[in-house]
Amino acid sequence: MADAVQETLTHRLVLPRDANHHGTLYAGSLLTLALEAGYATAYRVAGARANLVLKRVLDLRCYTPVPVGSVIAIRGCEVHRARAQVVVALYGEPLAGRIRPWMDGLMQFVQVDARGLPEPLDSPEPGGAEGELAAPWSELRERARRLLRIRG
Repeated sequence: MADAVQETLTHRLVLPRDANHHGTLYAGSLLTLALEAGYATAYRVAGARANLVLKRVLDLRCYTPVPVGSVIAIRGCEVHRARAQVVVALYGEPLAGRIRPWMDGLMQFVQVDARGLPEPLDSPEPGGAEGELAAPWSELRERARRLLRIRG
């Protein structure tokens, strides 16, 4: 059985200002929401002294149009950690009446010092990132590993 995984949970009401001309979540707003959820997840991993920067968006996929008025939920979890970096996975909880996530993604953050140079994370212990993970985190971790190999 997998150890308990520390997750973050972000909720947001999709407003007209977040919408495109179809009345659904605009891609730029999706990126903003995903980045906020990703940063919150990475911050919890890095601890109270976190000074994180986004290194790259490894992957971000939107599977379902999200209409204005929807309350969305994004879960986040650490799926990989190295000395000064963490990769977090994001999972958009299925919308009402759906079974698949509305989005998912992977983001890589780096802990930096005052000069902007990589600095080791305070917490050397991966929070489930290297152990066994349940779905959807196990699948997202495998995707991250493939993408890091491609782009690493």
